[in-house]
Amino acid sequence: MDKIVSKIAALGVPGLVFMIALSATGLAGGAAITAALAALGPGGMIGGIATLGVIGLISEAIAEYGFDTIFSAVVQELYRRGETINSLYTKIDKYPVSKSLKAKLKEKLKEISKEDE
Repeated sequence: MDKIVSKIAALGVPGLVFMIALSATGLAGGAAITAALAALGPGGMIGGIATLGVIGLISEAIAEYGFDTIFSAVVQELYRRGETINSLYTKIDKYPVSKSLKAKLKEKLKEISKEDE
């Protein structure tokens, strides 16, 4: 059991997500692996593998820079790509994050829009 836990820990967050998906299938063996990967991403098993890779990259960035910093940078990039301030406010309101983070993001948007004036 310790060997299995150490191998899953080496995989980090993607390993945990995969284990949760495995347990949610209710299957065993190869069928559980196939079903879990297919359920994780678009395009069947290949999409599931790609999704786990993306989860790994995102979790690594969050661990290095922090959630608030990454989230703020994404909102800034959306603005630079042509999203309007109002559309970004609407998106921020729909994000499943804390009220304090929403307030920080909106304040950041105000700063960005003032810089562009």
